[in-house]
Amino acid sequence: MNPVSLQAHLREIGVPPRRGRTSAIRQLVLQAPAPVIAKALGYHDKTATRLVAEAGGTWARYAPGDHSR
Repeated sequence: MNPVSLQAHLREIGVPPRRGRTSAIRQLVLQAPAPVIAKALGYHDKTATRLVAEAGGTWARYAPGDHSR
C-alpha cells in the first residue's frame, strides 16, 4: 500500500487524512519532547513549536543536548 492509495481508502470511509495526521502529530508532541518528534519527522523547529502550542504543551521540561551518555 502506498500513501496515495491509503489516502484514497481513508477518504472512502470518511476519514480526512490531513486532519488525522495533524491530530496524531499533536498527540505525539504531548507524549514526547517536541524537538525529538520534529527531528524524527523532518519538521523545522518553528513548525514543532507551533504544533506544541496548538496542542497545549510546552518545551519547558525538555533538556537539550547530547543524551547519549
